[in-house]
Amino acid sequence: MNITQSPIWQELQSQARALKQRPLRELFNEDPQRAAQFSLELPEFLLDFSKNQIDQATFANLMQLAREADVPGWRSDMFAGAPINATEGRPVLHPALRGGIAEDVAFENASVRDAVEAELQRLKEFVVLLHNGDLVGYSGKRITDVVNLGVGGSHLGPQMAIEALRAHRKGDVAVHFVSNVDGAQLKDVLVGLDAESTMFVVSSKTFTTSETMTNARSALAWLQDASGLDTAELLKQQFVAVTASPDRAEKFGVLPERVFRFWDWVGGRFSLWSAIGLPIAIACGFENFRALLDGAADMDRHFRETELESNAPVIMALLSTWYCTFMEYPAHAVLPYEQALHMLPAYLQQADMESNGKSTTRDGREVDYATGPLIWGQTGINGQHAFYQYLHQSPEVVPADFIGSVAPGHDLQGHHEILMANMLAQSQALMNGVSAEEVSRELAGKGLAEAEIARLTPFKVHRGGKPSTTILLKELGPRSLGALIALYEHKIFVQGVILQIFSFDQWGVELGKGLAAGLESKLAQGDLHGEDGSTAQLIEYYRRFTARAASTATEPATAEA
Repeated sequence: MNITQSPIWQELQSQARALKQRPLRELFNEDPQRAAQFSLELPEFLLDFSKNQIDQATFANLMQLAREADVPGWRSDMFAGAPINATEGRPVLHPALRGGIAEDVAFENASVRDAVEAELQRLKEFVVLLHNGDLVGYSGKRITDVVNLGVGGSHLGPQMAIEALRAHRKGDVAVHFVSNVDGAQLKDVLVGLDAESTMFVVSSKTFTTSETMTNARSALAWLQDASGLDTAELLKQQFVAVTASPDRAEKFGVLPERVFRFWDWVGGRFSLWSAIGLPIAIACGFENFRALLDGAADMDRHFRETELESNAPVIMALLSTWYCTFMEYPAHAVLPYEQALHMLPAYLQQADMESNGKSTTRDGREVDYATGPLIWGQTGINGQHAFYQYLHQSPEVVPADFIGSVAPGHDLQGHHEILMANMLAQSQALMNGVSAEEVSRELAGKGLAEAEIARLTPFKVHRGGKPSTTILLKELGPRSLGALIALYEHKIFVQGVILQIFSFDQWGVELGKGLAAGLESKLAQGDLHGEDGSTAQLIEYYRRFTARAASTATEPATAEA
């Protein structure tokens, strides 16, 4: 069934038009219990969604929409290992990586639970050896630095988690990340590192990712230049692989015992719970990595077992659908008031937009509605001095998630109260705004003349009615971070189910990668056959100036007079 033709969809469209005209502060005035009714308290955080443009009737209809889209059925299928990633014929089992499935699932005639636990045990043993100083480089020096080479989910998830858990670091092994094929990043990371004590983790699901493998070969060359040793020996000594294609990693030269596996049923952007999370375990200790998994498993159980009306991921998915698809607000801001979460907006940008940035329904029809918002944001205090002017006074409406914690991640006095006061004030200001009458009274109280008040008032009005959700963690730690990430993962899944799209493939990523592979040789050789005029012009410009630079570099130096 095309869900857009259902009566509930039509009713929600009508409610969206009506609620766009209703001030949020009016909804609070009409219902003194609104905050309590539109909030959930979970073990790790309070979810307050009362500052959203919904009323009880809309909330009930959104829940009915979830039922008509068969969210419970799709949820059951995912946890049971059904191939819900239909275009690739795969199950979606990243909850199994953290013990979040109720019953074991067989994949290729093997227990998923046993495979996951075996790989986690291998990770633990490796991390213990590393922290104990038992792993050494080619000269016998202990490994002190680990460089993760990966892109997308093989980089964003682990780096985001390590930054978020900065207060929970363990051991003295430093972890670095290289994701960009721009050699400047690799060179910057390698500056100051000792080749004798640096290990590389090559993280690639297919072990063919062009950017990652190029960086791996350059890292190997750096080791060879420093050591003068054969590459085969260096690969055995100072390279680790994390991949769903272990045969390719071993063919590259990594020792089988240094190859850590995850599986095709793990999407890259949902893979930090797997061996892709090795850098997290190295930086924060395996116990904290396990606590991260446990927190996510807690959210899996909440999502799997809780009725829709009290289900945090379902509520967040419905709110996102409400705004993006029914209210036609195209963007959504993620605003963490925690410096440690500064990478969370970028992480969620990939997780959400790569999942639901689709234009084809599950039955192959082109959609005639928005399927997912543009996700953006940064840490709140920095954002206040950058783009909050737009949030407050632009005619555009950008729903936002404010994320903070009760307990600070430091012992400096006075800082956290200022931070939290700002977070609460910004969500309040977005909701209420300031009317012309309120501005006029304020200016009159300052003694301004009537003419000056009339002149200034239009510039100081904030129309308000800008919706937001607040997630207030008790504290930011491994367990609460795991729950927070899993909350968003399941939110993304539910939104895709409601909008009748497949959330777990990413064919849009493949087109540009395929074209890039063909253009690499043209940049080197100048063959412009079959290219459009713009691309041909850009290649010619590139080749003209690289040729000039090469010519200049080979010219003999002239003696100065």
